[in-house]
Amino acid sequence: MKDRVYISDVASHDGKEVSIYGWLYNKRSSGKLWFLLIRDGTGIIQSVAFKGDVREDVFQRCEDVTQESSVKVTGTIRADKRAPGGYELQISDVQILQLTEDYPITPKEHGTTFLMDHRHIWLRSSRQHAVLRIRHEIIRACRDFFDNRGFVLIDAPIFTPAACEGTTTLFETEYFGTQAYLTQSGQLYMEAGAMAFGKVYCFGPTFRAEKSKTRRHLTEFWMIEPEVAYLDLDGDMDLAEDFVEYVVQRILETRREELKAIERDTAALEKVKRPFPRITYDEAAEILKKKEVDFEYGSDFGGADETIISEGFDKPVMVHRYPTEVKAFYMKNDPDDPRKALCVDMLAPEGYGEIIGGGQREDDLKILERKIKDHDLPKEAFEWYLDLRRYGTVPHAGFGLGIERTVAWICGLKHVRETIPFPRLMHRIYP
Repeated sequence: MKDRVYISDVASHDGKEVSIYGWLYNKRSSGKLWFLLIRDGTGIIQSVAFKGDVREDVFQRCEDVTQESSVKVTGTIRADKRAPGGYELQISDVQILQLTEDYPITPKEHGTTFLMDHRHIWLRSSRQHAVLRIRHEIIRACRDFFDNRGFVLIDAPIFTPAACEGTTTLFETEYFGTQAYLTQSGQLYMEAGAMAFGKVYCFGPTFRAEKSKTRRHLTEFWMIEPEVAYLDLDGDMDLAEDFVEYVVQRILETRREELKAIERDTAALEKVKRPFPRITYDEAAEILKKKEVDFEYGSDFGGADETIISEGFDKPVMVHRYPTEVKAFYMKNDPDDPRKALCVDMLAPEGYGEIIGGGQREDDLKILERKIKDHDLPKEAFEWYLDLRRYGTVPHAGFGLGIERTVAWICGLKHVRETIPFPRLMHRIYP
């Protein structure tokens, strides 16, 4: 395929004959003209065959080729402002490499279940293509943010011996005669990394066996989790604020075309600039009270509560200092009010809920031992974690950002199932 040119690179081949290897996305005819939309993964180009300019067999293949057939299309690149992408291919030859029959996803409307059953080919549609390119850029921006600030990537294990976020949402598995669990978070291991390298992060899949059917939940999702030694809650919120602003502005800078393709109103994203509002749990609870929401003070916020809280802000709002009872055992108590944890959740605007959860970690050995006991957790599974407090303990903090919820917010999607190539839901593990 020495003559191969990617559609994303055609601008540098204006006036030259090239070959595009790809698939037929769509086509139309006006009698003596065939317009073939060819996609190759990097873009879509309109290819035109005029009956008087090509051989009869080539023109016939233009008629025969079907949606999503794999093809090699040869022709001359011409600049044309009217064409998608600003360039057109004047066809000289078409070779059908595989003729597709009865492609299941047609231009008609399909139900969600049907599309999810055919997710492996639904990914080829222009909308899904745009969403996953934005996801790709979000992940790249996340990595760039931390890489450019001296953080070290530390990979966290998938198999773990104990819970991090609560035992009720663990996926259990047999591990050579012992019990193991799929990770809920890489955070505990990042704390070890921070004690070794100062500033670290991990990025990978996490698993929660939550029996939830809401538009915000997946059983398998991806998180990026930084952890920093000698960092307190205020510094943690500063870091989260800088991070989210960077990611959103990066997408606005580099993925305008994709945002336009999915009809995302970018005006709301333009407002995502520091400083972000910061309110306490008590202030958030007061917002719910004034809105006459049936909320019991001292409990955690549900999805509907988060939506109502965020309605009063046009950028992400950080809610900090929740009651200790609703947060994990490793959160440090506020010395000014031990009933509260030094924690923070960042709620995205427009009803997308929590995208970041984090806080300052308990660094006192005796207090942490007591909390593990109070939460009825097996101390032997956490001996390594307690070692971090025995040998050189320091104040430290971090957070986790869920990629899928962030993609849903930035893209303006109604459900997280479109934010990941192959979603895993409570009742879906296929394909």
